[in-house]
Amino acid sequence: MAFHEVRFPVSLSRGSIGGPERRTEIVTLANGYEERNTPWAHSRRRYDAGVAMRSLDDIETLIAFFEARQGQLHAFRWKDWSDYKSCAPTGVPGSQDQQIGTGDGGTTVFALQKTYASGGQSYVRPIRKAVAGTVRVAVNAEPLVETVHFEVDVTRGLVTFADPPDVGVPVTAGFEFDVPVRFDTDRIDISVETFQAGEVPGVPVIEVRLP
Repeated sequence: MAFHEVRFPVSLSRGSIGGPERRTEIVTLANGYEERNTPWAHSRRRYDAGVAMRSLDDIETLIAFFEARQGQLHAFRWKDWSDYKSCAPTGVPGSQDQQIGTGDGGTTVFALQKTYASGGQSYVRPIRKAVAGTVRVAVNAEPLVETVHFEVDVTRGLVTFADPPDVGVPVTAGFEFDVPVRFDTDRIDISVETFQAGEVPGVPVIEVRLP
C-alpha cells in the first residue's frame, strides 16, 4: 500500500457528512460507578462522500478515483469542509494562529499541529498533510518568508528553519490542511435508475494513521 498525494475531488467532498470519532472503554462497577478509559490518544475521522453525489458525471469521477486508488489499498488526501484551517472556518490563516513549539537555540524542525480548547481543557492534533502554498510561519510574532527563512514539507507537516529559533521564543504557524484517509470499502454499488430517483451510493471514507 502507499499514500497517494492527491486530493479527493473537492466538488464531491463538499456536502459530505462526517467528523471525529473517539473510542471510550466504559466499565460499570458493582456499586454503579463507572470507570472510563481510552486506548486512543487521537480521534479518527469518518466521512460518507455518497451524499455529495449529484449527477452521473459525479459518479464517473468517483469511480475513476476509486479505481486509481484500488479501493482500500492506497490512501489519499481529503478536504474536511468543516475543519480544514488553523483558524476559524470563515477566517484566513495567519502566521500566529497556532503555536507549534518554543525555540531552544538548536532545534530547526517543528511539526504542524492544531489545538482545540474548551472549558480549560485542550487537545493537540498533529497535522500531517498541509496544503502547499498556505503555510504562514512566525517566530516571536515576526512573520517569516518561505524558501528564505524556512521550508515546508507538506507531505509530513514539518517546518524546517534555516536558523534555529532563539531560546524561549514562540514558534507559530497558520495553514490549511487535508486529512489522510482511505476508502472504507472495496465495493461501490451504483444503480443508475435509483440514483436518478434521488438515491445515492454509500461511499465510506476513514482517516488513516501515518507513521
